[in-house]
Amino acid sequence: SQDISRKPGVYIFRNNFGDVIYVGKAKNLRKRVSTYIRPSGHKKKDPKLRSLIKSIADIETIEVRNEQEALILEAKLIKKYYPRYNIDLRDDKRFLLIKLDLKAPYPRIITTRLKKDDGFSYYGPFPQVSALKETVRFLNDYYSLRRCSTRIPGNKDREHCLDSIVRNCSAPCENKITQKEYHVKVNQLCELFAGKNKQVIEHLEGRMHKAAEKKLFEEAARMRDMLENIKFISVQINRSFARARIVRDNKPDKAIAELKEYLKLENKPNKIECFDNSNLSGQMAVAAMVCFKKGRPSNKDYRHYNIREVKGIDDFATMQEVIGRRYSRILREGRELPDLILVDGGKGQLSSAIKALEKLNIKIKKYLPKDSFEKSLVSDIKKSEKMIAIAGLAKKHEEIFLPGLSKSIRLQRNSYALRLLQHIRDEAHRFAINFHRKYRQKQISNSILDEIPGIGEKRKKILLKEFGSVNKLKKMSVEEILIRAPGMGEIFARKIFEHLNPV
Repeated sequence: SQDISRKPGVYIFRNNFGDVIYVGKAKNLRKRVSTYIRPSGHKKKDPKLRSLIKSIADIETIEVRNEQEALILEAKLIKKYYPRYNIDLRDDKRFLLIKLDLKAPYPRIITTRLKKDDGFSYYGPFPQVSALKETVRFLNDYYSLRRCSTRIPGNKDREHCLDSIVRNCSAPCENKITQKEYHVKVNQLCELFAGKNKQVIEHLEGRMHKAAEKKLFEEAARMRDMLENIKFISVQINRSFARARIVRDNKPDKAIAELKEYLKLENKPNKIECFDNSNLSGQMAVAAMVCFKKGRPSNKDYRHYNIREVKGIDDFATMQEVIGRRYSRILREGRELPDLILVDGGKGQLSSAIKALEKLNIKIKKYLPKDSFEKSLVSDIKKSEKMIAIAGLAKKHEEIFLPGLSKSIRLQRNSYALRLLQHIRDEAHRFAINFHRKYRQKQISNSILDEIPGIGEKRKKILLKEFGSVNKLKKMSVEEILIRAPGMGEIFARKIFEHLNPV
């Protein structure tokens, strides 16, 4: 850790396979990173942290100028890599962004927490969320941008504007500005966000100093917060990189041999398949399966599943469904079953997986109680029959649950076998989370229809049922929308077309 800078920055931990497993920020990089790699005190740390520490094989540090830059960069990297161990920032709390539809006739500033693949231009994130509304208000006034939500404002929109807005607006509703002139102002705003326009910053700094001289400290603080918001996205984050390697030989062959011994298997578990579920408060449930061959990921064999039968939050039923679907297909196609099935979870998930396998008449390797663990196999299963080993790996204490045993077993923390199981389980979790995020993004994209005035749930369902997705609907002309969804009517068909295909 002596090569690591003492300056603020972000640190990235990777495992032996190069996967990002944790991202953190620090005021002093060397001091913070040393708390992870220093052996003393590891035994006192909680199991999850000890598991993270043992998985670290590679450390990358990114030096920045201050803590706030580190905070922004940390958030960006977490959203990019979605590391397994980043519990605190793994929810949907996000910094606010500004988005602009530069293809619109008269673009307006919109704030959002979610960046979509919708053709809009996004700027941010903004560190001072509480001051962002004030910042947007100032930018609207400074560049004389409109605030109304109508795509092309007209006289009716002018009637509903407040005097305070009208006073600073360029008023495209009254044709006081052409589209070309309006876009010049929008381009100046974009240049500000790109760090090419310093006039606004100088203007705000002047106002801040004047307010401070007059002892109007609240006003000065508002100017300061707006400046901070704009500066953080308009100034490129200065970064310098450093890497450190912690030599931990993974030795997949040794890990496979240890697993065979610890789990009393007749053959080496050269093919292992692992399952994990993911959902959002019981909605949009999905599952994922990863496959490892000879201790290494076999990406081409990864699979993901949309859950069809289970409603609400029921991880056990979800596990039963996905295991049943996976291996019923394997049997139908006459393909080889894996040597070991691993499920992310404890007794409940394991029992659900076993039920699904038993329904398919797949023989499962079972164990006698722990006091006769050496004998291993239940007597009514013949050795000549193909048996599938199955285990559950619970996160809390890295306990392994096996069929027939009421209590879990624990492998030595430094064993290659446990490291391999952890890596497989973590890879399944990562794959499930990534698939769930993409699935959620797709569902969110459908909500674009909610932005069209007059399109309620009923019409939205008709459109999605008929066209399948918003992307397909975008390709349709007004006439095609009318023909395939006649209940829309010409007015709504035109509204839909214009909203999805801005000029």
